[in-house]
This record gives sequence, C-alpha cells and structure tokens, in this order.
Amino acid sequence: MADEERKEMDVQADVVTEAEHFPTDYENPDVPVIDDASCTKTSHRIGVTDEFMEPDEMYQKLVETIRKYRPTTDLAGVDQAYALAKKAHGEQKRKSGEPYINHPLAVAIILAELQMDKETIIAGILHDVVEDTAITDEELRAQFGNEVALLVDGVTKLTQLNYSQDKLELQAENLRKMFIAMAKDIRVIVIKLADRLHNMRTMQYQSPAKQIEKSRETMDIYSPLAQRLGISKIKTEMDDLSLKYLHPEIYKDLTEQIKDTRSEREAFILQIIEEVRAALRADGIVARLDGRAKHFFSIYKKMVNQNKSLNQIYDLFAVRIIVDSLKDCYAALGIIHEMYKPIPGRFKDYIAMPKGNMYQSLHTTLLGPDGTPFEIQIRTEEMHRVAEYGIAAHWKYKEAQDGKKTDQTEAQKLAWLREILDWQREMSDNKEFLDSLKNDFDMMNDEVYCFTPSGDVKTLPVGSNPVDFAYAIHSAVGNKMIGAKVNGRLVTIDYEIQNGDRIEIITSPNSKGPSRDWLKIVKSTQARSKIAAWYKAIDKDDNILRGKNLMAAFAKSKGIVLSDIVKPEYQEAAEQRYGFRDWDSLLAAVGSGSLKEGQVVNRLYEEWSKTKKSEMTEEDVIEQVNLVGQKNANASEAKKRSNGGVIVQGMEGLAVHLSRCCAPVPGDKIVGFTTRGRGVTIHRADCVNIVNLPESDRARLLPAEWNVQMAKEGRLYNAEVKIYARNNPGVLLAVTKILSEDKVNINSITARPGKNEVSTITVSFDILGTAQLNQILNKFRQIESVIDVERTQG
Repeated sequence: MADEERKEMDVQADVVTEAEHFPTDYENPDVPVIDDASCTKTSHRIGVTDEFMEPDEMYQKLVETIRKYRPTTDLAGVDQAYALAKKAHGEQKRKSGEPYINHPLAVAIILAELQMDKETIIAGILHDVVEDTAITDEELRAQFGNEVALLVDGVTKLTQLNYSQDKLELQAENLRKMFIAMAKDIRVIVIKLADRLHNMRTMQYQSPAKQIEKSRETMDIYSPLAQRLGISKIKTEMDDLSLKYLHPEIYKDLTEQIKDTRSEREAFILQIIEEVRAALRADGIVARLDGRAKHFFSIYKKMVNQNKSLNQIYDLFAVRIIVDSLKDCYAALGIIHEMYKPIPGRFKDYIAMPKGNMYQSLHTTLLGPDGTPFEIQIRTEEMHRVAEYGIAAHWKYKEAQDGKKTDQTEAQKLAWLREILDWQREMSDNKEFLDSLKNDFDMMNDEVYCFTPSGDVKTLPVGSNPVDFAYAIHSAVGNKMIGAKVNGRLVTIDYEIQNGDRIEIITSPNSKGPSRDWLKIVKSTQARSKIAAWYKAIDKDDNILRGKNLMAAFAKSKGIVLSDIVKPEYQEAAEQRYGFRDWDSLLAAVGSGSLKEGQVVNRLYEEWSKTKKSEMTEEDVIEQVNLVGQKNANASEAKKRSNGGVIVQGMEGLAVHLSRCCAPVPGDKIVGFTTRGRGVTIHRADCVNIVNLPESDRARLLPAEWNVQMAKEGRLYNAEVKIYARNNPGVLLAVTKILSEDKVNINSITARPGKNEVSTITVSFDILGTAQLNQILNKFRQIESVIDVERTQG
C-alpha cells in the first residue's frame, strides 16, 4: 500500500462488534437471517470478527474459514505468508493502536469467505509487504512462486493509483490501468475489492473530509465494479457503508425506522417460512429457506427513485428458497402462486434471461395473509453461489476437490470486461472513456431482455431501440443497418424495445454507415462508442488539420514559435497530461473542440521552458551577463510582473493577487488565472477550483512561478490548515504553543465541534514557505489527540 493510501487508511482493523457493523445483501443489524434448519439468528457478513482479536487469533479464524471449503488443502504456503508478513510489518501500528498485520489478515478472511483459491489468500496476506516493508518482489517470487508475486505486484500497482475525483483525466487513466490488470488476472481486482471493503469498515477513524472522499470513491468505482463482477456480498456492504458517511442523517433515520418494526418483521418472516416449508414438503420438494430484509442503500435508492415511503417498498421483506434442481425452481414457483396472490407485473425470470453479471433467480412479489407485500426468490445451489460470489465462484483458477487446478473457460462471465477493453482501444480521449464507463455503471440495474431471430437472448438498457440491438450483435451489423423488424413487423429505428421482443435487423451492403442522429437516440454505451468511433475515423484527418491550425494561431498570438515547442519529448508530456496515446489523437481532439488549443500550447511551452533552463551553454551565460544592465533598467517593470512574489509569464503590467481559497505559499506548484477586472489570481495547482475548472475557462490559465529573489528577502505568506482532533482538553493550547515557540504570527484560529466527538480547528498563520509549513504540520500531527491535519483545498 502506497504511503498516501496507508496514511489515509491507517485505521482500526476489522474487530468491531456486530452492533457496530453494517448489513450485507441478506440482512441488516435489526433483521438477521432466519435459517430454515433451526430458525435461529445467524450472521453471514463476510470477514467480520466478533470481538477484538490479536494477530494469532485472527490467523486462526482465517485457517478455520479456509477449512470450511478446502478441508484437505495443504496450508503450508499460507502459514509461511503469515509468518513473513507478521515479521515484515513488525511494530507497524494502525491509528487504533492495533498491529498493522491485522489489516492484511482481515483482507485474507474476506477472500476466504468468498472461497477464493489458496494463491489469492496468500497474496491477500502479502499485499502490502512490497510497498510498506523491506521485502522485495524477487524475495516473494523465490518463496511463493510467480503466481503469487504477480498478484501482489498487480494489487500494489492498483494501490498506487490516484482516484481523486478532482483530477478527471488522471482518474480515467487509472481506471484504464485497472481494467488492464483485471484482464491479466481477475483475482487482482477481487483482492483490491476486499482491501477497500475492510478500509471502509474502519473509516470511522478518518477525518470527515476523508470519510466523504473515500465513500464517494467507493460508491462511484468499487461498488459498481463489485456489482459488475457479481460479488453481491461485497457490493451491498460497500453501498451501506458509503451511505452512512455520505448521508449520515438519512442513514440514521432509516435505521431507526427499520428498528421500530423489528419484532413484527421477524415474526412475519418466520410465519411465511413455516407456511412455505410445509407446502414444499407436502409436494416432495427438498429446499433450504431463509429470510432477509433488504439492505439500507437499496431501500434508500428505491425511496428516492420511486418517490416512495418505507411502507411502500414491496420487497422490504423477502424469503429465499434454494432447491436442488432447475425443475424444482419452477415447481416451487407454482406452489407459491397457489398459496399467495402474486402482484401483477412483479414477476421476473432471471433464470431464463440472466442479468449481465450472470445472476440467475426467480423473483416474485406476493401479498401475505394480512395483505403485507413480500418477495420470494427461488434458485438452485449453484445459482446461489453465483449470486453471492459472482466471478469468484466461476473463474478458471478454481480448484478441484483434489486440490489440482482445473482450466475452466468462463469467457461469458468476462464479456463485460472484454467490452471495456474494446472501448479502451477505440477511445483515445480519457474524458469520453470515463463518461462511457459511468453511463454503463448507471444503466446496469435497469435492463430489458430481447431475442435474435435464432432465439439468442440479448440484454440491453431499458429504453434501448433497434440500433442498440444491432450494435449488441456486432459493430458491422450496426454500421450496415437500414431498418428493423420487431415480432415480424417493420418498426422505426426509435422503437423502444420491450421484454420478450424478437428483433431482426435489416442490413444493406450499400449503406453509407450510421447516421449522426443515432447518437441522440441510442441508450447503450456500446452503441454510442461504436458510432462515435466510426465518425472519428472518417473525421480524424480533417480534425487533425484543424487542430494544427488552431494551435498555430494561438501560439502566434502569444509570441511563441510553435516549431520550437512541438518536439517529440514535449509532445509526449502533453499526451500523458491529457490522456492521449498518440499526437494525432490529441490534435484531432483539439480540432473537434473537445480540448482547448491554449491548454496544449501552454503545456508544450512549459515543458520547453524546463529544458531550456537546463541546457544553457557558455554563450548563453555570457549573454545573460551582458543583459544584467538592461534587466536592472527594467527592474520596475519586473516588479509589476512579480506582485505577490510571483512571476506570470507573458503578462507584463497586470496586477497579481494570491488566491484566498487555497492560500499558496513559496514551494507550492502554482498557476495563474486571468480574472475579469482584477488581473491575475494565483492558485495552487491542486486547488479544487482549478482542478474543477470548466473546459471553457481553461484557456485563461497562465504559467506562473515564484520569484526566488523575493522569497529570499523573507516575505511572509498566509497559510491556512485544518486540524481534526478528538474533543480532549488542551488541544487548542497545544496548537497555539507550537506556533508561539516557532515565533509564528497567528492571524486567526477557530474551533468547531463536530459529530463522533471530533472537532475541526481552522488556523491561519504567516510563514516563509512550504519547508517551514511542513515542519509545523508535522508538529501538529504529534499532538496526542490529533487525528489528521490538512491544508485548505479551496
């Protein structure tokens, strides 16, 4: 785990009690699962310990968990991994005071609950040793083999990624890398999901800002990934934990409402189970039944999307029936529909038409004896494994009962991943890729099922039309499409596909390709990306030429010689900065208007300036000496350009102001922003207002740097930091004492109490630059009650 990630997530290992924890897909703290065999309360929350555990106790729990599904597997390698990790992490502690080794052990327990193979569990135990300790990749490879070493290396590289929502381009590029890692070995992302789940469980020790940031990241990236891979055990818990930190008041209100009717719900579920069990036994159907309550986030989402109250959510109560065969699924459904009145329009056959993540089950919503609506889900044992563990239940590394590996082909389980990789090849623009991925995540819950003329099932987003269907078959079919038939009759191309429609696409070799207007009506990301790719290929040459002309005009207006800065080494830096894989793609983006020419030229000029400074010859030095007199004569002009101790390139005579939102100081990377009527405002490069700047305003950004000479003269700058601390006496005194001892002038200081006994102290003071600031921040962090310290971000 990288230093930044470790600092952010260096929190208590998963040793909380059941009451402090959160629900999975099948239960919440108030409605436990009701098991058919004994009708007793049981917990199925993955990787949760019931009380505080020492490392050796946690390891014993891990071994016991593995033995439940691999009773004869040799665990010598797991023993060696634990011994190595425990020794390597040594005295490292989490903020809770626990040994750091508890975190990788908790991750390994989660993986064991998912019934992952031995190599994955070993990699889970070792996933932080290369990044955080002196252990090398070569040592891992020598002791545990290439397979484990590659898994650890893959997780380490994902840990080093920065998912900051404030850096859209970087986020998209990091996601590209994640999908490539998944394609190499899907187990890498399963380990990363387990790692993130445990970090979310221990999020209570983070600052409020970090809780929100990491919860949003989990909700936007990790939870949808878990859903796409079908791992509902991880996805549902991530959702509930994210909801707790993103909307604490809503979460609290929802839990209280559910708690108020706990006993009634338990009694209702037990009654339904007893009635259904008796009816199934009477018909000779062997089944296992359990009851569950819908998890919090799912309830919240339905209440918001459907504008319903808690009492109006039909499937708040549910009974799951697990039978031996496919035939028994439908037989049980018939029996249940005879017992209870089904609600029209609330039956779904996911067995005949599985979801995109291969989930299969029969869902039906019925009215109970007292008119209370409830849901019943019916599936086989194998379907239940897929619903619980997703890709972890089906991939090619699965071990046979004798411990030997079986090479099973699970290509259809990874169809979505292949589709993502296709997008990567077709989309050189990172923003476009990110938008497509987000659109796909947003639509994965709402699907419609239709058929090809030969009877194959196709799954599309709700609202799709024949164009979406054509591209779901193949891009060549979509590109040559001229019409469509639905259920044997001609329809318009904007016809909205309904469940069960049989669709035939009419094509013609004389078709000139897709219409641009199709982009306005298609719903699926696949169709949109294929149509866009077709037009990009046609328009690319024109856009490249237009991009070159726009950049040349901008450079001329700024007095920059374009031929000086358009060199391969500078082009590569610009390509990386804006997420393009080649120069022509970048030029095409400029020509199409998706990237501003000013951004690219400024970036090239910045790279050229760096090289120019480092390549000064003796002749350049002599020339500089000869220009000293001229520079002295222009000192007053230089002063105008250096207001605030900052030099703004190419903007002579403009007033310069330091931004109050992020309070930059010497040593920070800075950028200028031309403000109407106020000259140039200087921001930190990582200021939230700059990172989130609309594309239309980015041409107003200007290169800026600190005036080194003025910094040496001892000018003071205002810095502002936030300190998150427990509500203990003496914290404020300790903060002011540190500043007083360092002879630092305090401009303002405020303290605001928050939730969970955590206060936020905001202090503003004068310093010389980042070197002095970092020293002060380190001293703040050493105060006993301080949880976290950070600078204002804008």
